[in-house]
Amino acid sequence: MAIEHEVETTGLVGWIDRRFPLTSTWKKHVSEYYAPKNFNFWYFFGSLALLVLVNQIVTGIFLTMNYKPDATLAFSSVEYIMREVPWGWLIRYMHSTGASMFFVVVYLHMFRGLMYGSYRKPRELVWVFGCAIFLCLMAEAFFGYLLPWGQMSFWGAQVIVNLFSAIPFIGPDLSLWIRGDYVVSDVTLNRFFAFHVIAIPLVLIGLVVAHLVALHEVGSNNPDGIEIKAKKGPDGIPLDGIPFHPYYSVHDFMGVSVFLMIFAAIIFFAPEMGGYFLEANNFIPANPLQTPQEIAPVWYFTAFYAMLRATTDPFKIVLMIIIALLGLFALVRARGKWKLGLPVLAVLVVLAMAFTESKFWGVVVMGGAVISLFFLPWLDRSPVKSIRYRPFFHKVFYGIFVLAFLTLGFLGTKPPSPASTLIAQVCALIYFAFFLGMPVWTKLGTFKQPPERVRFKPH
Repeated sequence: MAIEHEVETTGLVGWIDRRFPLTSTWKKHVSEYYAPKNFNFWYFFGSLALLVLVNQIVTGIFLTMNYKPDATLAFSSVEYIMREVPWGWLIRYMHSTGASMFFVVVYLHMFRGLMYGSYRKPRELVWVFGCAIFLCLMAEAFFGYLLPWGQMSFWGAQVIVNLFSAIPFIGPDLSLWIRGDYVVSDVTLNRFFAFHVIAIPLVLIGLVVAHLVALHEVGSNNPDGIEIKAKKGPDGIPLDGIPFHPYYSVHDFMGVSVFLMIFAAIIFFAPEMGGYFLEANNFIPANPLQTPQEIAPVWYFTAFYAMLRATTDPFKIVLMIIIALLGLFALVRARGKWKLGLPVLAVLVVLAMAFTESKFWGVVVMGGAVISLFFLPWLDRSPVKSIRYRPFFHKVFYGIFVLAFLTLGFLGTKPPSPASTLIAQVCALIYFAFFLGMPVWTKLGTFKQPPERVRFKPH
């Protein structure tokens, strides 16, 4: 049974505590939040994501002080920030670099969760909130991408919004509603500015708070995938847990220091990162009458863009055959009428694919690649959480999945060609096979027995 430690505070802190749970909140979420003692460097990225979020909010506030959400003034206002506003160039580069670094740390944070099974029971809701944050980040980045009003911003927004027109029946009206006009115009810029500066950040902050509250309710996972709350001492404190502060606050400070050095090096020496962070075409004012030779999204969208571009008519036929085979497999396994839902769904999807454009199914594939992440807690049937105790071929599958995703990201930055399209199609199939096959392959093989207590070697 845990012992309640009441802290009597006096002075200003005591006055606040009698009216607001300041000390108790600090104790619950920081100084007396017990985290596993075997965290490694993969656990830096959660706190780094929070740091970059603060950077984006603060630098964004300063940028809005001089930015003009007007089609005739937007590009020149960005140039004014870069050339005339004191330290404006630094604030702008901190924001643009921060956007890319946000996705770097979030991708690595999600990969750590994938490796160590941080999405498994009882952390399903933590993972779902995290995926919602990722989806929200994609929306935030998309709406912010138009604001510089450069060539790539303008035409990138035009292409992405036009994708919604492929949705049957409601597509044209939906794309018109998103733009607010028949083409990307001043109206589009204003509403994208409102979403980027007000609406999406409010949702994002709410999701981050929910993510952290849910995490602290169930406790953090660890590289061994062991629940430290299962082994407690007489005082109710986990035997393998240590207070987040000061141990992990100092631990994270080291990670923050390394990150800030890399962050500063990019800002001062390579803010464009060879065109991956800031494209050359975005230093040219938007011209509705001149289309860039190649329109591609920023690097953090390119994997999903490659899937969209790979969904051609022949690939749609391949998808129809695969879905039909999956429906047949589900029908063979069905032992009662109540289990016929999947075969019927497969038939309906195949019929729908036969009578709709491949462009629409490219949007479905792109969206499905993100939505698949939400279902990971229920797809993985492995008896252990951490990759440390899984069979070797599981690790191979994880490696192939990561390689396929990185290949898609690379192909999305390049102009399309028959060879690259074929490779992207294969990688897209690998991506979805990883998730769809999880209920089967995650149960196979010989698993190692996880230890009863976490394994920890002091540095």
